[in-house]
Amino acid sequence: MPSRDIVEAFAKLLEDGDFVGAIEQFYAPDAATYENNAEPTMGRDKLAAKERGVLTAFKEVKAVRVAPSLIEGDHVATRWVFSFTNAEGVVRTLDEIAWQAWRGDELIEERFYYDPKQLGR
Repeated sequence: MPSRDIVEAFAKLLEDGDFVGAIEQFYAPDAATYENNAEPTMGRDKLAAKERGVLTAFKEVKAVRVAPSLIEGDHVATRWVFSFTNAEGVVRTLDEIAWQAWRGDELIEERFYYDPKQLGR
């Protein structure tokens, strides 16, 4: 079960824009993430590489936590609003719920739930 301090430290890295650092510091080597119901991305190294690719595709990416993370045993739920600014300055936002499973202080699985149509608006 992650402590509140660990969950807050993870969230702070995201809020500070250190998305890759959050993966490298908190995800287990065998972690998996799922975008909605898509096939998972497996392994911390692949997850960090995927995140680097997302970050290079945009001029700026910001994360804002809408409310405190909810912790129940080994599970954490957080509502986020992400803003993606492209090279032309167009901003798209994504309101999502991140559902996480932790093993101690390591994040082992994260599922992102959102309406993908948001990014086209």
